[in-house]
Parts: sequence; C-alpha cells; structure tokens
Amino acid sequence: MAISLKKGEKVDLTKGRSGLSKILVGLGWDTSKYDGEKDFDLDASAFLLLGNDRVMNDSDLVFYSAPNHPSGSVWSMGDDRSGGSGGDDEQIKVDLSKIPANYEKIAFTVSIYDESGKQNFGQVSNAFIRIEDESNNNEILRYDLAEDFSLETAVFVGALYREGAEWKFNAVGKGFCGGLEAICKNFGVNVK
Repeated sequence: MAISLKKGEKVDLTKGRSGLSKILVGLGWDTSKYDGEKDFDLDASAFLLLGNDRVMNDSDLVFYSAPNHPSGSVWSMGDDRSGGSGGDDEQIKVDLSKIPANYEKIAFTVSIYDESGKQNFGQVSNAFIRIEDESNNNEILRYDLAEDFSLETAVFVGALYREGAEWKFNAVGKGFCGGLEAICKNFGVNVK
C-alpha cells in the first residue's frame, strides 16, 4: 500500500527496500477549459542539485528539450501536450544507482508552457506526484497537492534527497510565478 503524504512531510524511500534502484516518478493533473481557450500544456522537469540546492551546470535540468541527464540516471519519458489522459500525464525515470555522488537532491517540478499570463495553477486540479518501484510496478508513495495556486505558473512539487546511503522524499508544494524560467533561476540554470 502506497504512503500518502501531505505538504512538508518526508518519508524514507530506500530504507527497508534494499533492492530499490529504478523508480518511475509519475506526475498528473486535470485542467479546466475556460472561455474557449486552448488546452493547457504542462511540463514536468527534474533538476539534479548539489548540496547548495543549485545545479552544477545547465545539463542538470531534465525536461522536454533535454530529456536525458548525461549520467544516464534521470530521463524524461516525453511531453504530453494536452494532459487529461487519466493517470500520469508525464513521467520521469530515475536510476538511483547511477546518480553521481556529488548530487544530493532531485527536484521535480511542473510548469505551464503558455507564458501569456492567461493560464495559471488556479485552473489546475487533482495535481499529484507518485513514485513507483519499476521492478514490480508497485506504487511506493503519493503526494496529492491540495494547495490553491491562483497566480503561480510553476510548482516545485517534491524532491528526492540523499541522506547518507539512503534516499528519501520530501513533499514540497511550492509555487512560482514566471513558469519554468523562474524555477530555473531558483536552481541556478542559465536562462537565455
């Protein structure tokens, strides 16, 4: 049975699961159409972070335009431009055994692609992140975002983080105005 988390809660991911290496991080959401506007295109991203919560370089951002980390430890399963498919809208795979030792955290985010100012997370509902053990397809944990982000166009949903030899998960739920660019700046990715 999966562990259900609330904002700010942390849980051991690998403790008691000695063989856990390959995980699937599923992110999902529902959006509402309004006034005949186009579908939402939300994008999941992962940032591999050093101990100072900053990337080492721009290749530490894994997303639709750069779907694979150079280490082979994190990769995006593609961009779902319409969502609403039920279940996971986008997925990111992680091989914990391949994450270089200098990275202490992997931050998972979702951002709205449309930066026109007409779309925001106030129009997004049922957003979640879940982690599944790829070896047996069992869901380990799930965090359903209950917050109301009325102006924000991006959300830092949660993070895997290293504590000694173990990996843990933190349910974050922090909103950002400014979409993916704002989150990139927060984690030290150069935005051109």
